[in-house]
Amino acid sequence: MDFDTIPNFLAEQRDAAPADLQHLVMSFEDFWERRLWHQLTDVLVEYFSHNESAPQRISLYKTFVLSFSEKINQLKLVKLGLIAATQCKDDQERLVFLAAIAEKVNKPSSQDAFVYATVAVAGVKLQLEDYDGARKELDRAERILDLFDSVETMVHASFYRVNADYYQAKLEFASYYKNALLFLACIDISDLNPAERQTRAYDLSVAALVSDSIYNFGELLLHPILDSLANTPHAWLRDLLFAFNRGDLAAYDVLAGNIAKNRLLEEHKEFLYQKISLSALTETVFRRPPHDRAMTFATISEETKVQSDEIEHLVMKALSLGLLRGSIDQVAEVARINWVQPKVLDMKQIDSMRLRLREWDSSVNQLGNWIEGVGQDVWAA
Repeated sequence: MDFDTIPNFLAEQRDAAPADLQHLVMSFEDFWERRLWHQLTDVLVEYFSHNESAPQRISLYKTFVLSFSEKINQLKLVKLGLIAATQCKDDQERLVFLAAIAEKVNKPSSQDAFVYATVAVAGVKLQLEDYDGARKELDRAERILDLFDSVETMVHASFYRVNADYYQAKLEFASYYKNALLFLACIDISDLNPAERQTRAYDLSVAALVSDSIYNFGELLLHPILDSLANTPHAWLRDLLFAFNRGDLAAYDVLAGNIAKNRLLEEHKEFLYQKISLSALTETVFRRPPHDRAMTFATISEETKVQSDEIEHLVMKALSLGLLRGSIDQVAEVARINWVQPKVLDMKQIDSMRLRLREWDSSVNQLGNWIEGVGQDVWAA
């Protein structure tokens, strides 16, 4: 737009703005005339953040913001563009709009902004179910991110969010779980509304349960996002995760009736039983002191409540997954375990460890007293 027509355009935008936001539009021209680009950018971001500004966003961006786009922070330029893009009439128009933004900031000095815009393009391609196109954009963004020594947190957050969405759409549960947790690590979860927090916690819980490579839920169990399921119709899912963590087959039997509420869990019902059986096995081993981890199949069956004819296969599965280390004597039907994978402990498990430490302390004292008693002649000499 021509320099002389900017004031007239802004006057039109001011008149079209809600009364309580007109003072912000008036400040646009003031900062623009005084070449205060930083202040102008911040007030534009503030204006765009108001829902009432929605009808004016695209017009302001294309006509006003782009007229001085080279003079402002390119990451904030993209941020303004992303907010404006929400007003496009459909995803196809939004894709063209965002692709133009990405191309505009694709310069050596603004690669962080280019990544931010590229990830947004990938997000729209996901909406259009162009999974190959979305993967291509995300891979390009990741290659550039790997070259940065540091970058704004919101850039990483956007990448992990869209990457998680991609893996969720492709039903790659472990990758979704990893990227969704990384996304949460980049944001303040209080910035998510209650519905978003519940959805994220629900999806993470389901992914953790049905993944065939996640057997330790520690990061999720310790994350405050999981508390958003408490006192909701989905509270059973949180309880189910804790039941898996402690290998509680009795609790699983009580909660299993809820599995039909989720299609993915229902489809993996047989796998879920195997998974909690493995958790019950590792918990049984964990509760035992290191010198008492040679267990007969009958003992394992009794303590885990798993059928005796399934024990050998269960132990072999645990060894192959790296949940346990040890060996199996098939003839004697004995499993000798020398290591169990560490995991997050609940209060009951911590109390069990406390008792074991007390027993160990008592044993050490008894050994010391015995050595002192039988070695009196040696000490005297």
